[in-house]
Amino acid sequence: MPLSSVPDVRDSALVLAGALRSMPDAELSELLKAREVRTTGIHDFFDLADALLDPDSIQLALGRLDRASLVALGDASVASDQLRAAARLGLVVEQDGQVSVPAAVASQLSRWPSLGLPSAEELRTTPPPAALMAVSGADSEQTDQVAAEHAFSTSMEIAELIVEVQHEPARILARGGTALPDSKRLASVMSVDVDRVAELIDIASRAGLIAANTSRWVPSDSSGEWLSNSFADRWSQLADGWLSRLPHDIRTLLASRAHSQWGERLREYIDWLFPAGGEWMHDRVKVYTRDAELLGITANQLPSTPGIALLAGENNAADLMGALFPREVDKVYLQHDLSIVSPGPLSPALDARLRSMADVEGRALASSYRLTPASLARALASGETGESITEFLSELSLTGIPQPVAYLVSETAARHGLVRVGPIAEGGSYIATTDAAILRTLAVDHGLAALRLTRVGERLETRADLEQTFWMLQQAHYPVTAENAAGDLVVLARKQTSRAATASGKDAVASLIEKLRLGSSTDSDLTGTAWIARQLDVAIRTKASLTITVLMPGGATADYLLSPSSIAGGRLRALDRKADIERTLPLASITAIGPA
Repeated sequence: MPLSSVPDVRDSALVLAGALRSMPDAELSELLKAREVRTTGIHDFFDLADALLDPDSIQLALGRLDRASLVALGDASVASDQLRAAARLGLVVEQDGQVSVPAAVASQLSRWPSLGLPSAEELRTTPPPAALMAVSGADSEQTDQVAAEHAFSTSMEIAELIVEVQHEPARILARGGTALPDSKRLASVMSVDVDRVAELIDIASRAGLIAANTSRWVPSDSSGEWLSNSFADRWSQLADGWLSRLPHDIRTLLASRAHSQWGERLREYIDWLFPAGGEWMHDRVKVYTRDAELLGITANQLPSTPGIALLAGENNAADLMGALFPREVDKVYLQHDLSIVSPGPLSPALDARLRSMADVEGRALASSYRLTPASLARALASGETGESITEFLSELSLTGIPQPVAYLVSETAARHGLVRVGPIAEGGSYIATTDAAILRTLAVDHGLAALRLTRVGERLETRADLEQTFWMLQQAHYPVTAENAAGDLVVLARKQTSRAATASGKDAVASLIEKLRLGSSTDSDLTGTAWIARQLDVAIRTKASLTITVLMPGGATADYLLSPSSIAGGRLRALDRKADIERTLPLASITAIGPA
């Protein structure tokens, strides 16, 4: 497509407003988010065009373009596909098969030398900095070893993060970030510094393993399957999440440097590739290179073998990383003190089931767990039985079942169900037990005060529903089971997953687009009366000339090159630039408006 420049700054807003109005909502939303448009003060597409053509806004957008895209803005022979990045930012306009650069954009580019930025000639001719230092074969083995350690640790930490937020979600602050008490709790569970929590949440969120549900971080629907995957498959999903969310420009940049050292020279290359990117571009690259280190895609700023394969789009990256991970084990040592020691990283599927009946005490290559009455009661409440627990531990143990373990399992299983919770037909739930002493204890337990328990015959009743009552009793370590109205046992599972982030109220960008559409004609031919009147109003204010199409008597149309001067009584007064006379036209006769 040919490339041209809108000749008059006054016409730029009219042309851009028309192009914005004809955009599909999805493209318009992408543009508004990319340009970080403030929604206040924008009432129609002309206000939006004015905001996008503000010099400061244009300069920020130009900072998002790489050198090739900047050169393309001033090259009349360039192919349209080289302007896609500029088009996504609203820096070029496409109308009637022609791509044009608004005069305000061209003007801002011409001011670059005065801002210490390269001129159009320098953009074309300045060569890139020296090539980055290539990774030598001698570095690869050590790099891969360090990368595997980082990747394995991060995968284990995120597993702990998911398990913890499933038990107790983490609160998200209104201004962003995680509440400090929850950050400290998560840091303790993952055995990391509190500053690392936000980084790990970012990685898990990008991989779709946790999601923001209103104002809390909770596990996603896919997190359970991820926890059961092999360590290599776990890493693959985390790495794919990192890669898929990588902005196109950064992905291209890092992929082109997959066999080179990422460091100070990478910063120099970024400065050349994005001349006006500044700290904005460096901050973006910093986040993704930081996460690349945590995921073992790089180690000490050197790409690992699996990292190179990932960036190159090869499908064996997970296999390469899996080969570097420590070997999984499927057996543990059961101790007489009720502890369980894994001699290596326990297979994730076995680890997930063992966690359901034992508390994690130490998480490393050799993990440790501990059986307690509360942990076994938790397993029984989730559907396990004394027999299934004993059978699983027997298959898992290298040392058989020690007598203290067998005794604890049998005693806990015998007590399980001593307290029963069921629904009441008219709403609420009841608590029943055959042990009168436990019933008296429940009635005066201050930890259950929120249930407002009342004694009704041989049981306690509350207005709280079955699930709330059940989980409060289990958290208080009572041997509780749930039953339905017929008295049959039922297994309850905590509902703490989220398919996607759910925010209260509408998205600000979506609300702005809705307002713009409501304030503009919905006619497909863009000739709505309100839209035409708004274009004329802008032309009068900016003293711009327009090509106006008028419906003549008999059904014919005529085009006039006019400079509008006023609108009154449903009629337009304008100077005919070609005939040099003043014309008065009914607004109802105007069918189309275009640039002069």
